[in-house]
Amino acid sequence: MIFEIAQIEVKPGTEAAFEQGVAKAASLFKGSKGCHGMRLLKSIEQPTHYSLVVTWETLEDHTVHFRNSEAFQQWRALVSDCFAAPPNVGHVTEALIGF
Repeated sequence: MIFEIAQIEVKPGTEAAFEQGVAKAASLFKGSKGCHGMRLLKSIEQPTHYSLVVTWETLEDHTVHFRNSEAFQQWRALVSDCFAAPPNVGHVTEALIGF
């Protein structure tokens, strides 16, 4: 299991439109090969900064299957007008589980 973390900065005033676009796109992610779920986190200190966390079965499910799919094109069409800059995307896996 891997986690895609996309750091996304949106243009001021587009926060509601961005959140609505992500909500509409949820089914695109969930219907994609290897996707186990997603969540959108919003910064308290910087309200135009979001972290999109998507759980994938494998790295390739994100970087190959999703990125080369029609669902990815639809996702970007829903939200890209809100982007202040290209998202910064990375992948992590759990190193230690506690609590």
